[in-house]
Amino acid sequence: LSLSLSLSLFLSLSLSPSSGRECAVAEKGEPTCLCMEQCKPHKRSVCGSNGKTYRNHCELHRDACLTGLKIQVAYNGPCEERRSYEAAASPIVCYLDDRNELRRRLIEWLQTEVTPNGWFIKGSNFSNVLLKYFQSYDNGDGQLDSTELLRLVQHNDTAINISSSADRENDQLLRSLCVDALIDLSDENADWKLDFDEFLSCLKPGFNPPEKKCALEDETYEDGAETQMNCNRCVCACGNWVCTAVACDGSEKLSALEEAEDADRETTEEEWTRRVAELNKHQETVEKIKGSTKEV
Repeated sequence: LSLSLSLSLFLSLSLSPSSGRECAVAEKGEPTCLCMEQCKPHKRSVCGSNGKTYRNHCELHRDACLTGLKIQVAYNGPCEERRSYEAAASPIVCYLDDRNELRRRLIEWLQTEVTPNGWFIKGSNFSNVLLKYFQSYDNGDGQLDSTELLRLVQHNDTAINISSSADRENDQLLRSLCVDALIDLSDENADWKLDFDEFLSCLKPGFNPPEKKCALEDETYEDGAETQMNCNRCVCACGNWVCTAVACDGSEKLSALEEAEDADRETTEEEWTRRVAELNKHQETVEKIKGSTKEV
């Protein structure tokens, strides 16, 4: 077999019919993948995230391929009549820009406390200043948790308000979320606390924070991207999916961010939390795979 034909056959085998595409050899002998001309006629109705009923999974993915739209399987079976509820507002999240702005203001403030050596007084460099505040807000365990770091942030007025929102309650929530995002930025052992070395790395002026993306169904999404799960919305923020947890109509089936094969069932708060956790675990797995690929 020629290289082109072999590659084409490989692509044909590696792409499942559910992708809505099929591969073939073009006129010049090069492999190409196009939207499927037709799907097998078997009937296993599914409801798409666009509210449209499809005969089977293949028809849904074929429509997504032809229209260029992102259509997910909401649940098995035909779509039910639309509920009277409205989608929940987007959750309050700390975006990358919010996190970076809080970090910038903290560094800017702390740098004002750096003092040069004098004739009779020893000055303080940036590390000395960080150590002073670290020890001031540490409860004695040699680490700063989110509560302690938040108190440090609130020590300086200019670092408190990181949004233009006039809603004080929302601004306080946003501030605490961004403190969590700062901890996640340099928390090497994933214990949600920063020892002094991690604290120093987090606020090192020369450190350029990475711009993490969110993963979903083998695709990556930029910070701020949104998707909907029935009456709830999920937002990509600092590399994680954050979802609202509004209770939908009890008769409403749960939408899935992946194709669900489970039987219809009412979702509890615990199960909802687990779904979001699994989604973010998938995100971490994708990042590890990418990291391993780069090393190879």
